[in-house]
Amino acid sequence: MSVYKSLTTSDVIVTPFKTNKSFSFKGDNFTTSSIGIDRFMGQNTPYTSNIPDTGQIVSQSKSLVYNSIKQLYYSNYIRGENGSTVLTSSKNLDGTISGQSGIQPMYDNFVPNTLLANRLFPTASLDEIGVISIPSNLFGEYIMPGTFRYEYNGTSNGVITDDGNGGLFQSGDKIGDIIYQHGMVIITSAGSSITGSIYGTAVYGTGIYSEANSNDLNLLISTTNVTCSFQSTMTIYESQYKCTFSPNEYTYTQNPSAISGSLNSGIVYDFLTGSYFQPYITTVGLYNGANQLVAVGKLSQPLQSSNVSDTTILVNLDL
Repeated sequence: MSVYKSLTTSDVIVTPFKTNKSFSFKGDNFTTSSIGIDRFMGQNTPYTSNIPDTGQIVSQSKSLVYNSIKQLYYSNYIRGENGSTVLTSSKNLDGTISGQSGIQPMYDNFVPNTLLANRLFPTASLDEIGVISIPSNLFGEYIMPGTFRYEYNGTSNGVITDDGNGGLFQSGDKIGDIIYQHGMVIITSAGSSITGSIYGTAVYGTGIYSEANSNDLNLLISTTNVTCSFQSTMTIYESQYKCTFSPNEYTYTQNPSAISGSLNSGIVYDFLTGSYFQPYITTVGLYNGANQLVAVGKLSQPLQSSNVSDTTILVNLDL
């Protein structure tokens, strides 16, 4: 009998589960390169080199920041906060272009769920937005909804939290949106053309956009007196191996004390050779195809094998 026993696919069960880790950053180290959280200003203006760049770690054009955020997260919502229809055009086979109206947009704007997103985006000339970019090595797969909190200048009015559905709120009013899976915090209603606007429907309820001004936007993007906290989300896969052996398998002990040392013969004691002997199991080793040990499972207490029925040991391995 071989010392190794092969496992079949039915003996292995892989189960995914979500894990969360809390992060909190405070003060001057908030935007250091070692942490990687950056803050930007975006402005609705034609791209030109005369406009100062934005960013505290990596410099970016304000115009490019504005247009990138607009395209990635608000392209379905330019004409309405619920993703209203837009004007589109299509190229015909003869090379001409025909315009169409009332076509439902098909962009993926990374909404967190199937609820109405209620996203408004400021599109007036010189409108400004704020962006806080959290790197993926901190948030993992996505920021856990309902855990983001951003407090600046230590005042009660300077606290921004998310509602768990992708909205950012300050003092009860909506001030922007958060893209959980990209770690993007977007401030859209601080001294912009949508400041004070009403959103929502009569059926599902309405709300109002924050009346924060441009000074508030500059403050929350540039101040070092800030505390930012959130929880990351990561999927961990637990592999469960079902190790089963029959009564006539693994009946020999590997304990060195079982070998007689009187004559240094390497012969086991007589009481270990009888059919009634049932060894105790303390350790299970998992090997790869090259018979290399890759994992060791320790039992909390020794388990005596059975001489009348199969013995099954479950080994859980988190990857």
